[in-house]
Amino acid sequence: MKIAIAQLNATVGDLAGNVTRIADFAARAKAQGADLMVTPELALCGYPPEDLLLREDFLAACDKALEDLAVRVPGVTLVVGHPRAAGGKRYNSASVLQRGKVTGVYDKQRLPNYTVFDEERYFEPGVEACVFGVDGVSFGVNICEDTWGALGPATARARSDDRVGINICADSWNATAPRAAREAGANVLLVLNASPYHMDKQRVRHDVMRERVAENGMALVYANLVGGQDELVFDGGSFVLNREGAVTHQLPLFEEAMGLVTLTDSDPQPGVVSAPMLPDAEVYGALITGVRDYIDKNGFPGAIIGLSGGIDSALTLAIAVDALGAKRVRAVMMPSQYTAEMSREDARAEAEALKARYTEIAIRPMFDAFLQALSVEFKGLAVDATEENLQSRIRGTLLMALSNKTGALVLTTGNKSEMGTGYATLYGDMAGGFAVLKDINKQLVYRLANYRNSLSRVIPQRVIDRPPSAELRPDQKDQDSLPPYPVLDAIMEAYVEGDMSPREIVAHGFARHDVERVVRLVRGSEYKRRQAPVGIRITPRGFGKDWRFPITNRFRHQYD
Repeated sequence: MKIAIAQLNATVGDLAGNVTRIADFAARAKAQGADLMVTPELALCGYPPEDLLLREDFLAACDKALEDLAVRVPGVTLVVGHPRAAGGKRYNSASVLQRGKVTGVYDKQRLPNYTVFDEERYFEPGVEACVFGVDGVSFGVNICEDTWGALGPATARARSDDRVGINICADSWNATAPRAAREAGANVLLVLNASPYHMDKQRVRHDVMRERVAENGMALVYANLVGGQDELVFDGGSFVLNREGAVTHQLPLFEEAMGLVTLTDSDPQPGVVSAPMLPDAEVYGALITGVRDYIDKNGFPGAIIGLSGGIDSALTLAIAVDALGAKRVRAVMMPSQYTAEMSREDARAEAEALKARYTEIAIRPMFDAFLQALSVEFKGLAVDATEENLQSRIRGTLLMALSNKTGALVLTTGNKSEMGTGYATLYGDMAGGFAVLKDINKQLVYRLANYRNSLSRVIPQRVIDRPPSAELRPDQKDQDSLPPYPVLDAIMEAYVEGDMSPREIVAHGFARHDVERVVRLVRGSEYKRRQAPVGIRITPRGFGKDWRFPITNRFRHQYD
């Protein structure tokens, strides 16, 4: 028999569109001889639907969509993920559709409530196994966390003398849901997933699912969601493991796809295995997916980017053009009296290389007008960051005016190092609708720029080589206000992503004054980050759903 894996890009709340997409995949699967098709977790409504699940009208509409889908997929058994209300409770469910009706239902048993997941807020856990037969093969159904373990952002830490980092991996607990399916007679385990991307996630998935295969002796079919949803990116990468734990099928990352799996004696036969992507290519693919789907799923005609001649905006422009096409991207250079001529030259070169529309709007006349208007109030006061921030806010105002006039979305260009330490201006360079590099630290920015240039040279080399500068005062350099980026990024990774205490970080060889400074900057910038636009998550912990610290906070870390 043949199984089809539908690696779908579902849109949250687009029930009619998702039904059509699933039905189209099912028709393709049937045409290619498939007897069974499995979809990702909550594919019917999209993931995560969040507080839509608290609305009775939404749940009723999901029920109706399931009925509509059932009659549109004759001739193939379909396992589809959807929310379900029953007995005054809500469940994260998967239904087996056969001959136009629901013949089996499985309710997710383990509800994740860590990092970006909040399922205990919405769902009740299921308790029963679901096993069904197709052509003499018995299939068990699990949903995502049922085959994983309880883990958090600091479950495991990989450390070395020169680097502090983390490596998220699941507990090697003996999962009860797969075992229950096996005991109920299943020969093959179907696992519906909405597993969001972060770096190194695919390796972790393979490792954990191999544990489940080894524990239960069943082949495993892992169907994962693909596409962007707000700050989350789902990378797809659906795969199949045989009873020995070997990968027999691997679908591509960051694209919709259908995989066909032939079973012989309940074991998958070797099939197509997509080549893995290099780490920087993976991250770049996640950023393209996140930008494209945020823009398209929300109906924006295109994107606007403030281009400075620096590396962050250059990388953001490249990602936007690769995601949307050059015709949908506009770059705006807004020079001041502090903008170096090389910055203007490089900005023009970047836009020309990417064939994006390019505009220059000088801000000095507006800056002078503001200073004149404030001259009485500022009389006798020294020039400081106020004048620097004023330039940034003028630029933000211009970009938002263009956004209002054209409908295009402003993409902000600040990176994680800046967001973490507050090296950004509220209502200035933070003004916009989507933060592309929000979870990309400065060192990764450089790596991604070099990666993009390896495909075709679109970022001038001197943009990569020159010291970064905001160019808001004469001879300004980022490192005048921040520790060196290698030090800053390593401390932030340990503190933010690894949940390490400052005392632990110092014990790993970092200077106490650097740790104190970075931690103080991170803590003091929470009010800014809370007002920052949503941005793409690519690490195990970004400044979004999985970062929930109070703004008003008098707790102080102990160093001694």
